[in-house]
Amino acid sequence: MSKLITVNYDGKPRYDIVIESDFSKLAESVKKLGIKNRRLAVITDSNVGAIYADEVKKCLEQTENNVFVYTFEAGEKNKNLDTVQNVYEFLIENKFDRKDMLVALGGGVVGDLTGFAAATYLRGVKFIQIPTSLLAQVDSSIGGKTGVDFRAYKNMVGAFHQPELVYMNISALKSLSRRQFNSGLGEILKHGLIKDALYFEWLRDNSDKIAALDVQVLEEMIYRSCEIKRAVVENDPTEKGERALLNFGHTLGHAIEKQKNFELYHGECVVLGMIAALRICVERGMISEEEFSDICSAFRTYDFPVNTDGITVDSVIAASKNDKKMDAGRVKFILLKKIGEAYIDMTVDDDTMRRALETVVTE
Repeated sequence: MSKLITVNYDGKPRYDIVIESDFSKLAESVKKLGIKNRRLAVITDSNVGAIYADEVKKCLEQTENNVFVYTFEAGEKNKNLDTVQNVYEFLIENKFDRKDMLVALGGGVVGDLTGFAAATYLRGVKFIQIPTSLLAQVDSSIGGKTGVDFRAYKNMVGAFHQPELVYMNISALKSLSRRQFNSGLGEILKHGLIKDALYFEWLRDNSDKIAALDVQVLEEMIYRSCEIKRAVVENDPTEKGERALLNFGHTLGHAIEKQKNFELYHGECVVLGMIAALRICVERGMISEEEFSDICSAFRTYDFPVNTDGITVDSVIAASKNDKKMDAGRVKFILLKKIGEAYIDMTVDDDTMRRALETVVTE
């Protein structure tokens, strides 16, 4: 098993996404970057580091580079500027210069934080993504969006900084809890809904094999989702247009995530946000009630919650106004003209959001 996707930037090949079943090709992939006699800093968290840091360090040492490991406590609560500052101190103490490189080993929190540290340390150093969660493999590791949370605001501080390589070990998914794995499926189902109706059908038809972690099916799923994201980020590398379509479900999803104090996983909140957005699509006659029901049924198949309590509709609407996706004071909403075809809508008002949220928020 081995697949490779090349991501272009400004019309030229920029980096490869390597999909493998283990870490055996990691050293070979890094050597192709022409890095030698440099310092590499593997940035990881306490969960992932305990499982994979030693193995990845040994692989990277085969590239004739000096390899260091920095581990921070796992959790979204540590995706902040304090942790970034600690990374800076680690790099300074170990004399990292502009020709050295960071390596993000972990899920989305690790990848986003490491990418931001790489973008800002010495005005920018190179970095590699080694995503170990499904969510990071199909979403956050691709496209160069980096960032950290600022106080209560998710991903409010960040930069676009492209990786030199994205190396995915599908076997790492076996170390995830079922809930963590399913969280990544939220973004995968989103890919089908916004860009490929046949892919969405394939995901529904293969739910049993995906749940059983069938390696061949997982490889096909990750490859197809990465291809969708690749095409979008190539067309719009800095989110000035089409790339915003990837935010389907995120405007209200992020607001719900914040109001729930991150008790729900990112993918779970995105699904709730997608359900609310789909309700608006039904209200406007773009999606039928039957299609809405079928999509919600697919979410249930993957054990996603389709509603939540303990928060209020008004608090979610208020939180949505602090989202970085606001445009000239208006909420930028992603809706579907039909399954597989998304568009940007700037006409969703508070009353529309309120009706949509009543579908998923049970006060």
